[in-house]
Amino acid sequence: MATPIEDDKTPARRKILTAARTLFTTAGYASTTIKAIATEAGVAVQTVYFVFGNKRSVLAALLDVSIAGDDEPIATLDRPWVAAAVAEPDPMAQLRIQVHAARLILDRVAPVLLAVRAAAGADAEVAQLWQTTCEHHETVLRHLMTALAGKVDGLDVDRCVDVGLALQSPETHALLIDERGWSATDYDGWVVGALAAAAGIGNRI
Repeated sequence: MATPIEDDKTPARRKILTAARTLFTTAGYASTTIKAIATEAGVAVQTVYFVFGNKRSVLAALLDVSIAGDDEPIATLDRPWVAAAVAEPDPMAQLRIQVHAARLILDRVAPVLLAVRAAAGADAEVAQLWQTTCEHHETVLRHLMTALAGKVDGLDVDRCVDVGLALQSPETHALLIDERGWSATDYDGWVVGALAAAAGIGNRI
């Protein structure tokens, strides 16, 4: 017998997102049905529709929560770690703050992003979600690199953004940490060093 739709969306929402993460990152987005998500979450199919409306909305919410690390309606650029990085007067210290925070985000979101990218070729709505997420990443990185440019004369913001996007992609994170066994400390140190080189910081200190 199906369980009733829960009046309080919050417990159901968490169970559904946990189930969706498991299924999207293993079976894939296209192969995962609303029914499968409901079964994995231990809720009624109607509950998934009640809380999210459709599968694409489940995926979008999962991305948001994975990036933020919580359900708080606070944009990435308004997060404390961004403010701390921008306010830090020492350029290397700024890089360490932002790279560490970005890696913690990738720890949560990289598997989901890889599932989104895999599904984007066959689903226009998912492709748009992938594009929007990539643009969001670039916007945040550009904000941070622009702040760094105020501390390092001659820094090429576009170049640093390009390098950052390559170093902090879900593919690079998965390759080095998941497949090659790099520690989080090694990964962070490598990204900081490469970004510092791109920014020309090592030539100035």
